[in-house]
Amino acid sequence: MRVWIGVYLPLIPLEALRPSWCEQGEYALIDNDRVLVTSALAARSGVRCGMRRGGVSAIAPETTLLERDLVQEQRALDSVAMTLLQFTPEVTYAEGFAVLLDVTASQRLFGGCHLLCRRLSASIRALGFTARLGTAPTAQAAWLLARSKSDRSGPVRRRVMQMETMTRRLDRLPCSLLPAADLHRDWLQGIGCQVLGDLRKLPRAGLQRRTNKDLLEAMDRAYGMAPELFEWIKAPPVFGERLEMPDRIEHAEALLFGAQRLVLQMVGWLVALQQAVSRFVLLLEHERGRAAVPPTAIEIALAEPTWQEEHLIRLLKERLGRVELTAPVIAIRLSAETLSPMLPPTESLFPEPGGSPSDYKRLLELLVARLGNDKVLAPIPVSDHRPETCNRWGPATTPCTKTDEDEDDESADRPFWLLAKPIPLLLRDHRPFYGSPLKLIRGPERIEAGWWDDGLAVRDYFVAQGAEAACYWVYRERTQEEACWYLHGLFA
Repeated sequence: MRVWIGVYLPLIPLEALRPSWCEQGEYALIDNDRVLVTSALAARSGVRCGMRRGGVSAIAPETTLLERDLVQEQRALDSVAMTLLQFTPEVTYAEGFAVLLDVTASQRLFGGCHLLCRRLSASIRALGFTARLGTAPTAQAAWLLARSKSDRSGPVRRRVMQMETMTRRLDRLPCSLLPAADLHRDWLQGIGCQVLGDLRKLPRAGLQRRTNKDLLEAMDRAYGMAPELFEWIKAPPVFGERLEMPDRIEHAEALLFGAQRLVLQMVGWLVALQQAVSRFVLLLEHERGRAAVPPTAIEIALAEPTWQEEHLIRLLKERLGRVELTAPVIAIRLSAETLSPMLPPTESLFPEPGGSPSDYKRLLELLVARLGNDKVLAPIPVSDHRPETCNRWGPATTPCTKTDEDEDDESADRPFWLLAKPIPLLLRDHRPFYGSPLKLIRGPERIEAGWWDDGLAVRDYFVAQGAEAACYWVYRERTQEEACWYLHGLFA
């Protein structure tokens, strides 16, 4: 049996202009000179849907009136749909500010339908929107349950999993929830038809003759008596989303709420395409026109590709805490720059104590975001045989690539502690001396390199042992007539 989740966003026309994470206030959305949607504070002041502009000004003069913006509404609905792609690839738009999800194949992955609904609600709240969820074996029923409101008889239970239970719940819903039935509201009320259960008892032939076939088709789809066809939302090949700020933002920390909304969309896009991001850029847009200021780019590089929203948001929070704005921000844009195929997590039978390699890389990324890319360094191999050249330090988040020569060097005897400058050694009885005569126990390892950059090195390296059993890494310079010995490294 299939499982559908209907997501109804009743306040999205208003929240597209003033998201819920903005400062709360009294707002009302005007469409055709009448109130379409009101905020909670405006409703408490007496503002109701359907009021005219003048009536709102008379009852609640402190209420801010906003004009409806269809473009912003569609962008907001697209952001919700993009975010929900991380839970299932089968997401589609529905009538009346709603989105439908087929979670039949993915509910077990997220711990069941109940936990999945909790995660859906949390993601939608993080985007700044208010939603009602309904679950049912059919998409039309999930859509109707999500749109249903509580009445005097008590709260409506919007989550059903069995066909029999779904039929009983739908029978108690008002007919006005179906758009095709709402067109004939007066006639239905006149014959005493209030709920869908009463509507189903009417003769189908007479009902179709007095209304239209769309009403019967909608009821059949809701009760599972007719097939449902949908066009699924497809993720674009490139991610680059922009969000305009409701106000001029002068502190970087205040951008986190909007940036989190873009990160959630990017996570849904990554999961839909089975990709992981290793570098993304947040662009802060400032003033335009004559007083235009170049945008501020915040680039975040990761040591390991990921698609986990908690980690990405945490890194972004650390970076925003270190940014000082040169001008107010009016919009932000997030783009995913470097991608790689998503790999499943590998778990060993006996995990190492202290965390996995992924935990270590996440710690490095967090330190880089907090301290800066030039403050956290890691050894980076360079394709060169000279020890003082092949051992370099670079940004910890820079991916290290090994060559075949590096694999060969791993079998050589190299010390962990390499001196910054080799120390000349004395010769006693034709043997190098460092506190005591040194005994050559392994070697030589011959190195001839550097003729291309005026750093010629012609050396024979040995592992030497002193009288106290300490081991040293020494070499003999072969470019001089007399044998010259140097200490270059110490073994543990």
